[in-house]
Amino acid sequence: MTKALIVVTNNSKFKKLYKATGIWLREVTHFNQVMQENGIDVDYASPEGGYVPIDPLSLAPEAMDQTDWQFYLDDPFRNTHLAQSLAPTDINPADYQVIYFAGGHGAMTDFPDNKDLASIASTIYNNTGIIAANCIGVSALLAIRSTDGKRFVNGRNLTSFTNDEEALNGLTNDVEFLPEDELKKAGAHFEKGEAFKSHVVVDDRLITGQNANSATDVGEAVIKALLK
Repeated sequence: MTKALIVVTNNSKFKKLYKATGIWLREVTHFNQVMQENGIDVDYASPEGGYVPIDPLSLAPEAMDQTDWQFYLDDPFRNTHLAQSLAPTDINPADYQVIYFAGGHGAMTDFPDNKDLASIASTIYNNTGIIAANCIGVSALLAIRSTDGKRFVNGRNLTSFTNDEEALNGLTNDVEFLPEDELKKAGAHFEKGEAFKSHVVVDDRLITGQNANSATDVGEAVIKALLK
């Protein structure tokens, strides 16, 4: 049976600000919904395992749709996936054909340098699996190295949360780094669409989305890639 590993942050606070953060709920729920609709089982993992915080702004009425509410009100989703996420030591990469790094500003702290998650992703990819990531979750790719020791993103086409979108958020000077800048420095061919509109880039078995509104389309691209 095909399985996907959804990777989420444990970080509940901006590093530079007394401001709550965590996962952006839509990035998790909409990807998960596509997996469910296609009969793909999912597990949730985080850098430390255990509790997964939700960015409170992603719970605003205007930010949530029917899919978000369906998951938010689902006891197994809250009490198992988010309250008891797997730690990297719990994971056998051979069990998964897809790994998906969800965003939210929390991921900016515990994704980019996480060698354990990078190793899991590399193993899945080298086993002909798919690496997918969305928004700030794409920053997890910065920790991955190819078998030749080079940056995994070097020479690859991808996208992530853009400098323009962070500026529109008013957080350019408050975040730890700008994913667009760091991915470009690592040698990625960065592509971006209109701010806060869905935009997905597919580079073989690497699939990335620009922002929270891209999560469904990232999921659909994963399904398409699995069917090849």
